[in-house]
Amino acid sequence: MENIGKKKHIGEVEVEDKTLEAAVNKAVLLLGVPKEQVKIKVLAEAQKGLFGMEGAKPAKIRATIINTPTLKKKA
Repeated sequence: MENIGKKKHIGEVEVEDKTLEAAVNKAVLLLGVPKEQVKIKVLAEAQKGLFGMEGAKPAKIRATIINTPTLKKKA
């Protein structure tokens, strides 16, 4: 079964995928917010294995929702 991501706490996930771009896209989908509202920390770069097979390691990121100020309605 594919590892789709681990929630650390509300508003944060750790995701692994073949590329950084794929990991970021997966994290954004899991968090359910626009990419502009997500802070990304790269935990590990993707590494190709020997001849593209053995020892390959996925990219790993931590994505956190950035608290954005809400607009106040005028009374």
